[in-house]
Amino acid sequence: METLAAAAPAGNFFPSFLFLACGTLVAALLGAAHRLGLFYQLMHKVDKASIQHGGENVAAVLKAHGVRFLFTLVGGHISPLLVACEKLGIRVVDTRHEVTAVFAADAVARLTGTVGVAAVTAGPGLTNTVTAMKNAQIAQSPVLLLGGAASTLLQNRGALQAIDQMSLFKPLCKFCASVRRVRDIVPTLRAAIAAAQSGTPGPVFVELPIDVLYPYYMVQKEMVPAKPPKGFMGRVVSWYLENYLANLFAGAWEPRPEGPLPLDIPQASTQQVQRCMEILSRAKRPVIVLGSQALLPPIPADRLRAAVETLGIPCFLGGMARGLLGRNHPLHIRQNRSAALKKADVVLLAGAVCDFRLSYGRVLSRSSKIIIVNRNRKEMLLNSDMFWKPQEAVQGDVASFVVKLVEGLKGQTWASDWTEELRQADRQKEQAFREKGLMPVAQHLNPVRVLQLVEETLPDNSILVVDGGDFVGTAAHLVQPRGPLCWLDPGAFGTLGVGAGFALGAKLCRPDAEVWCLFGDGAFGYSLIEFDTFVRHKIPVIALIGNDAGWTQISREQVPSLGSNVACGLAYTDYHKAAKGLGAQGLLLPREKEDQVVEVLHDAQKQCRDGHPVVVNILIGRTDFRDGSIAV
Repeated sequence: METLAAAAPAGNFFPSFLFLACGTLVAALLGAAHRLGLFYQLMHKVDKASIQHGGENVAAVLKAHGVRFLFTLVGGHISPLLVACEKLGIRVVDTRHEVTAVFAADAVARLTGTVGVAAVTAGPGLTNTVTAMKNAQIAQSPVLLLGGAASTLLQNRGALQAIDQMSLFKPLCKFCASVRRVRDIVPTLRAAIAAAQSGTPGPVFVELPIDVLYPYYMVQKEMVPAKPPKGFMGRVVSWYLENYLANLFAGAWEPRPEGPLPLDIPQASTQQVQRCMEILSRAKRPVIVLGSQALLPPIPADRLRAAVETLGIPCFLGGMARGLLGRNHPLHIRQNRSAALKKADVVLLAGAVCDFRLSYGRVLSRSSKIIIVNRNRKEMLLNSDMFWKPQEAVQGDVASFVVKLVEGLKGQTWASDWTEELRQADRQKEQAFREKGLMPVAQHLNPVRVLQLVEETLPDNSILVVDGGDFVGTAAHLVQPRGPLCWLDPGAFGTLGVGAGFALGAKLCRPDAEVWCLFGDGAFGYSLIEFDTFVRHKIPVIALIGNDAGWTQISREQVPSLGSNVACGLAYTDYHKAAKGLGAQGLLLPREKEDQVVEVLHDAQKQCRDGHPVVVNILIGRTDFRDGSIAV
């Protein structure tokens, strides 16, 4: 009896084990079938006769999102999407370097408030865009980068230009995805575009392997052997490849929603706005610092401008907010920001950040009440644990917050003597620049005087693109954008080489505007070849090169501190002749034409109106604002 009782559990164990093993096997088989797409293929057909391709799906999504321009440098990995975009009326603009394509897309994003799009080929095509993507990330520009890639089947097998592109771009982008099936193109792109514009805007990356872009018959020719293989393993491999191909294209051409997804834009709460209203209503010496985030959608720039004017508080404008109030507006204070912030009793940082541009917050007085508004919480509180403390930190859209603030403070006024005090400091600084503009120069032209004449010449419909160090730093003091979204600089990353790409995107967005690019001679080296792009695509822009034959911004610090000018010297290169060699117009502005600066600028404008890109090579001396001198 004891033996039978002891044997009973062992007898029950084998059926249980068999059931468990069978269940595990069935689950594994079902999982394998799911991964191989067998279930999906039962419900969705593969149209083997279709000549459609994934590039058409890409183009359809871009078109549905209102994309008008696609910037690229061509490569075989991405040819189908370029052709499809052209057929749908999206203008395809090819550049001479991939980084320029992304910079152009960045400019489109900033000026239109929608996503800017670039497409480049696999491997080195994508690695060439890294600087521009990082610049877009720091500048918070919603850029969509479409990147080619090796076939999904050949990745990690040594294919041409096949690298781990996703690992490269994940640190740079809000959203990264690699499309593995044709049917995934549309939903992936819609999600990417929404992510680029939601929350804190930024760049996104979608990898499009070559086999999801080309038509079925071409992929089949490359993937499946023409002759049926012999032997058991050969037939197994052949079945796997044919099924892989079928899963790649199953349901590829079924109708799917292609339009925009809802965006997630943070907004300040009513309670936060109310508390900020109370702080500002008690202020005697308030100041606003507006940064680039203030110009983001959904509030149009004109409405934000009206709100700032109604509020009546003196303000400093930085980044994309430059030009918001137009030229010479009484509320716009341009000089002596640090001194003004120290005196202010309430400071509203609207899209401005306490990074190096505000001395990490040290420029703010500890006795001031600080209100900061930003979509990004980490950026909003940067360095608040060390050098400054906000009275109110509001995570939300900047322009929407300002509009709500104004609605609650209607009728509130502040003493005009505070604004006049700041304006007087402005006038003193401007007088100092006028005096510098009259200083004699041993040779070449006085850059201050040249830029003062540029300021007098610029038309009301101009857009300023700035790319450089010393010459551009001087221009930032002297040349004023004429209106909102009329100033393009790289942003906090300080990237050299943005000029040609920004000018390209700006002119396409606003064909009736005069696009003026202010280059340092060092920075112009990055953009010179793109004058071929301007000529081929009939895009007239004006480039002014402040040519002082050196990396002067670096030299000014390096020579006194380290005693050497090594690697800082350039030549007075004939950039205007190089531009002519590329088919553009080139003008030289030397010392001998000191009295003809305005005439040369007008000549450049005429050439531009006639449809020609123009390079004006301006030979200048070197400025030093520390002691007010102008050196050779």
